[in-house]
Amino acid sequence: MKYPIEYDVIVVGAGHAGSEAAAAAANMGAKTLLITLDLFKIAQMSCNPAMGGIAKGQIIREIDAMGGYSGIVSDLSAIQFRMLNMSKGPAMWSPRTQNDRILFTKYWREMLEKTLNLDLMADMVTQVLVSRGTIKGVKTQLGTEIFAKTVILTNGTFLNGKIFIGNKVFGGGRIGEKAAAGLTENLVELGFETGRMKTGTPPRIDGRSLDYAKMTEQKGDEYPSKFSFSNQTKVLDKQRSCYITYTNPSVHDNLRIGFKESPLFSGVIDGVGPRYCPSIEDKIVRFSSKDQHQLFVEPEGWSTYEVYVNGFSSSLSEEVQYNSLLKVPGFENAKFMQFAYAIEYDYFPPTQLKHTLETKLMPNLYFAGQINGTTGYEEAAAQGLMAGINAVLKIRGEKEFILKRDQAYIGVLIDDLITKGVDEPYRMFTSRAEYRTLLRQDNADIRLTPISHALGLATDERLEKVLKKIKNTDLVLDFFKKTSVKPQEINPILEARNSAPVIQQMKLFKIASRPQLNFNDLMQLNQVSDFVQNHNIEDAVKQQAEIKLKYAGYIEKERLNADKLNRLENISIPDDFDYSKLLSISFEGREKLQKIRPKTIAQASRISGVSPSDISVLLVYMGR
Repeated sequence: MKYPIEYDVIVVGAGHAGSEAAAAAANMGAKTLLITLDLFKIAQMSCNPAMGGIAKGQIIREIDAMGGYSGIVSDLSAIQFRMLNMSKGPAMWSPRTQNDRILFTKYWREMLEKTLNLDLMADMVTQVLVSRGTIKGVKTQLGTEIFAKTVILTNGTFLNGKIFIGNKVFGGGRIGEKAAAGLTENLVELGFETGRMKTGTPPRIDGRSLDYAKMTEQKGDEYPSKFSFSNQTKVLDKQRSCYITYTNPSVHDNLRIGFKESPLFSGVIDGVGPRYCPSIEDKIVRFSSKDQHQLFVEPEGWSTYEVYVNGFSSSLSEEVQYNSLLKVPGFENAKFMQFAYAIEYDYFPPTQLKHTLETKLMPNLYFAGQINGTTGYEEAAAQGLMAGINAVLKIRGEKEFILKRDQAYIGVLIDDLITKGVDEPYRMFTSRAEYRTLLRQDNADIRLTPISHALGLATDERLEKVLKKIKNTDLVLDFFKKTSVKPQEINPILEARNSAPVIQQMKLFKIASRPQLNFNDLMQLNQVSDFVQNHNIEDAVKQQAEIKLKYAGYIEKERLNADKLNRLENISIPDDFDYSKLLSISFEGREKLQKIRPKTIAQASRISGVSPSDISVLLVYMGR
């Protein structure tokens, strides 16, 4: 059957990547279809019921600034908010929400259904349709052919997915859901390279069976914030607590009993798992000298007793999981609601993609999310957003949209994938970003909202709010530079903060830069409190001004370094450049350059196996 409607964009899979891709494309005015196996599982939280965290929180704020939905949905479904790493500098601060799993999916579906130009369909895509070397649409398991100008594949862990629990192996993309078959084979026939990866998820436990008195309570922030910069959400007025407990030698001894039948150690699982989120059995082997491992007991929502045991991911048998977890303090009478399992699935090495996430091999075909070898909701959502934007720009014949490494964590993520490839599931960390002082969570709106507005995603209201934030921040900084304070006014505040008193009148700008003081300390000064009240200065502006005051030197230094590197970003390499003639370059360097075909000298310099001397030779051949 030929479907009667032809679309601009078809998005396959409605996980975090697919949902953001569909929303972006539709909001840019493209006629969009989102196809997924189950419309009641849209943006399902397959693993932990949380969004954000170290570096991931920055990504969610960037998605929000770009007009995506993840930040809004995270706020609407949040049951706890914490700003992580507050003891460190602002470049490391990372927002995180604990979420109601059911509400998260509910709000995502509601937002997608309210999005103009977007249709939803429940079916399985088994084939992409190709004509004259270009994507023309998709074919589903029902035999329906649906045509489109572009297709975005966001299949997550469903491509030939296999689930492992001890010696039990069965097909599935998630527990209780069937795997997607046929599409990998179709893509391989078209010439794509594929591989296998693994991930896992911990057990879910009935919280009524746990003794929380034996655990450490972890509350949310006393004064919580939120993800979205918009006025569509508000901060939480109540929160649910998480809890922390630990494994012990007795737990480890019980777990070792199941190693002989573990698919992880027996070779049954071929895929590579995430190094930074290992299974509990993997932790015991890799960190054999440790007597305990931390477990986070995370509630799954407002109105459920189900909890998620973060840190106890496993592929061991039900019996081993059960007997081992019961020896964890507080879990002596635990009742399982779902056993942990590992899942292995197909992925496609991302070096086969352009920075737009369009495939190099097949025009108008895009990959986003775990299909590219990443792990995490946030990394997937970011890719989906960028694929959706670029698919629409391609249709319009407009210039591609690529975020640079000094513009966003999203830019770092995609550049890492395309340039370096993956040999394990990719996870974002602050350490991956060279310019993390520039890429803070607090200024994501300032960095990206004007760009998003120009693309047609961020609303006029969003842009006006950002411009007001910038204006008021400059107003505060100007006030601090012009206003002086007398010793008798400021010294009591300084002494209370164990900061050296002053002996003469001094500009507020210099006082405010002291590490012991914060903006609220200075609010004790009448001139500061009057200024804030008269100009209606919001907390976000106070924070922005304080960071600029204290870290001005670091920010300027990083900006200069980024500008230097961007000069290399501006040196483009022709698409048809013949690397085989560069005989002075190492064989590995030529091989990697030929395979990845970097667009700029800067990208070439980041390819593993390409040395600085190789770059020098390349510049000579290009006449530079």
